[in-house]
Amino acid sequence: MSLDDQPARVLVVDDHPDVRGAVSAMLAAGGFAVVGAVARGVEAVALASEERPDIVVLDIRLPDVDGIAVAEQLARLPTPPAVVLVSSRDASVYGRRLASAPVQGFIPKSALTAPALRAVLASPG
Repeated sequence: MSLDDQPARVLVVDDHPDVRGAVSAMLAAGGFAVVGAVARGVEAVALASEERPDIVVLDIRLPDVDGIAVAEQLARLPTPPAVVLVSSRDASVYGRRLASAPVQGFIPKSALTAPALRAVLASPG
């Protein structure tokens, strides 16, 4: 089995336990390998450094560090993951910060599905 046959490894970052659980279960059912789910930005950077996920599904509003700032930290890792930001708020709320963030894309939480994640990852960041 080649690496291409392996499911993409995903880290889920959201401060709401129910959301973390639901997103993790939905992505696992959709063929992704969830390697962790954490509530805080600091935990996300630490776990991403350890686990080296392919993808980080990252809530923008976190209790410690803003998700866009976390994405900037993740982009500086030796093997940076693809970051997809999510929020219950509309993308327009984040304006230029979102537009200039080092991320693959943005998905509203209400539209987050495994196929939606694959579509964003397939698009030219």
